[in-house]
Amino acid sequence: MEPPENVAVSFDEAENIILRWDSTASEEARERMIFDGDRQEIDLYLQAVDEIQRSMSSTTISDDDQTKFNSAIQIAMARLEDEFRNILIGHTSPLEADSISDRSSDSVHSTTVAEGSGEFEDYAEENSGEFSKEAELQEGESSHSASYRSTNSIREMDLIPSEAIYDLRSIAERMISAGYFRECVQVYGSVRKSSVDASFRRLGIEKLSIGDVQRLEWVELEAKIRRWIRAAKVCVRILFASEKKLCEQIFDGLGTATDDACFMETVKGPAIQLFNFAEAISISRRSPEKLFKILDLHDALTDLLPDIDAVFQSKSAESIRIQAAEILSRLAEAAKGILSEFENAVLREPSKIPVPGGTLHPLTRYVMNYISLISDYKQTLIELIVSKPSTGSRYSGDPTMPDMEFAEPEGRTPLSLHLIWIIVILQFNMEGKSKLYKDASLAHLFIMNNVHYIVQKVKGSPELREMIGDDYLKKLTGKFRQAATNYQRATWVRVLYCLRDEGLHVSGSFSSGVSKTALRERFKTFNAMFEEVHRTQATWLIPDSQLREELRISISEKLIPAYRSFLGRFRSHIESGKHPENYIKYSVEDLENAVLDFFEGYPVSQHLRRRSQ
Repeated sequence: MEPPENVAVSFDEAENIILRWDSTASEEARERMIFDGDRQEIDLYLQAVDEIQRSMSSTTISDDDQTKFNSAIQIAMARLEDEFRNILIGHTSPLEADSISDRSSDSVHSTTVAEGSGEFEDYAEENSGEFSKEAELQEGESSHSASYRSTNSIREMDLIPSEAIYDLRSIAERMISAGYFRECVQVYGSVRKSSVDASFRRLGIEKLSIGDVQRLEWVELEAKIRRWIRAAKVCVRILFASEKKLCEQIFDGLGTATDDACFMETVKGPAIQLFNFAEAISISRRSPEKLFKILDLHDALTDLLPDIDAVFQSKSAESIRIQAAEILSRLAEAAKGILSEFENAVLREPSKIPVPGGTLHPLTRYVMNYISLISDYKQTLIELIVSKPSTGSRYSGDPTMPDMEFAEPEGRTPLSLHLIWIIVILQFNMEGKSKLYKDASLAHLFIMNNVHYIVQKVKGSPELREMIGDDYLKKLTGKFRQAATNYQRATWVRVLYCLRDEGLHVSGSFSSGVSKTALRERFKTFNAMFEEVHRTQATWLIPDSQLREELRISISEKLIPAYRSFLGRFRSHIESGKHPENYIKYSVEDLENAVLDFFEGYPVSQHLRRRSQ
């Protein structure tokens, strides 16, 4: 204990000084604080306390003197406790949420997937197509006078000026040597904890139990997770680290682990409160829309774990380190479980109502946006996903599973195989839904639309394309092209069949060799079939404009030359008879214009637009 640099005082003088500042007996002592006065008065009081303590350690004191010493030291300790509290309160202020930032941290993913009613089948197309991503951290300048002695990510701030720290250490040293360690720790902890609590409020950290968190709606919880990630980095790397530094400045060397005891008295409750939120998320009900926020939490906690270990390195802080590590493990298990459940949900999605016009199914949009986001978390998930998916080879003969052996591309990570498997089961689901259409042509168009969308989403994401691989992408491309071919066969073979020559010629006749009756019937059949196709397929929808145009061109390349040739060969036979307009209803240009109506998704006039005669 370092005595103040002044002339020593006698015991009687020391006792008088102690009694003069007895707040229970003096109005002046109640109204004034010693450490608010000048340095000489402060040093004189500390010398008096030192003299009382030295006198108590003497082996020659009588019982009466011992009673007097005990009384004086109790009064002195009560006074120093009040002074200690007053200095702490006078230099306590919460951290400002907008004045500090964790500059060492990178921004994290932030994604939103609409939950709907909470069940996978309740997804909505308008919610499944767009996912927002935003940076979590904002840069700011500290308004505190701060010094940073640490490197890397931890930034310790000077919470109290050095002059006040000197006084606090002087008081703590005397209280602890007099046997008032517990009282000193309790005062310190109560004042500093209130400051930490105030900083928590500024940072938006609420006092929520695990049950409270689990009862919140997911939309509300998403916002709290974003706020928690930002706040947790500040708490661990700045707030808790700075509190630890302050404890070391005041209590280091004053007793065995005294500084650590004061630190844990201050931050253990807030630390548990902070991590309880992440723990509640890690054990909450799993659903697909929660995956990305869980991964955000996992990434943030993984990034923080070395700093947690550094700040809470003592034996008494072991429970905090263990809690953080266990939460990280549960978040990892939750992410893996959600991915597995998502695969099953895609396979079992139960909707039985065909989407109008064979357009893109909302499930396809939802799933492909979902796995595109999964690819954004590639690095994290590659580390977490180490098992291959449970594929159709395990379910031989099960009609509710893809009836195929899952061909695993060489050199693919388990995560890549999971993504490919999700696409496989999505296609399988779409194949099942295509059977809901009574028109085979529409069923093929539906498959074409959905597989084409899958291909475009894979091509549009370099990360996803890398994981899926070009070999599997070629298979997908071939599948939607085959569906387009199947559509054309189902629709146009029978239409083009009307434009054949077979059945029109009459052998052995004195006429021109062409049966006009058969020819008229052939034109009437073609007109009726084409009008029906036009009327129906104008209401079908190909949402991708390029694909829509490509299919129209392909139709025209087959239909228009065939019709032009047929018209050229047989027009004269019809026009030489009565009412030719009843049979040759459309010019080549009329058909070309009619094809432009296809796949727009809305009804057209009952009659084709005809060229003015």
